[in-house]
Amino acid sequence: MIMSNHSFVVCVNNDDYAVSLEVRKLYEVLPDEDAAKHGQVRIIDESGDDYLYPESFFAPVELSALTEERVLRIA
Repeated sequence: MIMSNHSFVVCVNNDDYAVSLEVRKLYEVLPDEDAAKHGQVRIIDESGDDYLYPESFFAPVELSALTEERVLRIA
């Protein structure tokens, strides 16, 4: 089995961030151990820059290897 270095989340809440986050949209999580210690995730939002958001705004998603490959190819 191939292990991926990528993790993905889907936005389930965009309160106060309606311009930056789209509900039901898939986002790749960027590694940030300090953010994780504080209950936050770092993602590239709709502005095209990476920012920290509350972890509770997202639900983790596991993609099949084929789907992940396709998603990363179009990113």
